[in-house]
Amino acid sequence: MKNYQSPRASNWKGRASGASLYLHEKVALADLQGLQGGGKSPTFALLGYACDEGVKRNQGRPGAAGGPKAIRGMLGRLPNHLGSDVQVCDLGDIVCMDGQMEAAQASLGEAVCQLLKKGVCPLVLGGGHDMAFGHYTGIREYLGSGKRIGIVNFDAHFDLRSNTKGNHSGTPFYQIGTESGGRGEAFDYLCLGVRKDANDATLYVTAESLGVHYIERDDFTIQELTSVQMGLLAFMDQVDVVYVTIDLDGFSSAFAPGVSAPSPMGFFPDIVWEALKIIVDSGKLCSLDIAELNPEFDQDHQTARLAASLLHAVMHRWSLL
Repeated sequence: MKNYQSPRASNWKGRASGASLYLHEKVALADLQGLQGGGKSPTFALLGYACDEGVKRNQGRPGAAGGPKAIRGMLGRLPNHLGSDVQVCDLGDIVCMDGQMEAAQASLGEAVCQLLKKGVCPLVLGGGHDMAFGHYTGIREYLGSGKRIGIVNFDAHFDLRSNTKGNHSGTPFYQIGTESGGRGEAFDYLCLGVRKDANDATLYVTAESLGVHYIERDDFTIQELTSVQMGLLAFMDQVDVVYVTIDLDGFSSAFAPGVSAPSPMGFFPDIVWEALKIIVDSGKLCSLDIAELNPEFDQDHQTARLAASLLHAVMHRWSLL
């Protein structure tokens, strides 16, 4: 496959217990083509999207290409409570060569489709949020046209900018929405934590025209948990599967300073985890990614630790279904 780099053992370090007490001892390195899944217990496939070309095109701070490595560095140090029959495999990275972001997106879509066909659970580590377009196309290719895919995006931004002047990290859901409409398919998109100070007025108009569902940051809080739960459940009732994408720049910079577009006005981890529990427990989650980690601006690996903790929690809860 083009733009593919095999996994590296040097990315996985931590305490040595000799008894798989830590995730770095649990993770197995596997080739994308050779991975096998489909057993009674889940196989989690970690795949990096080492690309920040879309961020550069969107006038953001470059550096997110280093996100996958940084997440692995923190994830491996966390304790392992997964069953011995649950597999966690690192498949390496999709990389962006010579600024060819569209090629990287296409390779990511191909990889995600392959993984889903093998019955594994893809967990994609970013990388710019342009990976959402590639990730979604892989899910769509796998499912065909007969299933409705619900996109749940935890984000400060709609990422619905027009791509008339080219694709970038701010266009993925506009691309998905317009292409879905062109095929006569539903565009089921829920954005949680969106902020008016992060989206201009035209983006709200675009969201309305495309039928986007959203909960603004002021209402995406633990104090409004019941309302968030009801909105999320109503959204998921309409779809067959759920694709989750978590943009780390949606979090307050108190928790996630290492992103392309930081803000102190973002949401908190507690409400995100409560929402993720509802999604995982629904049994409809098919794939998940985490976007926009920029280790060049991370303080004490704080953002990478947040990303790793979210992945750790999702894997452990998903494995119990």
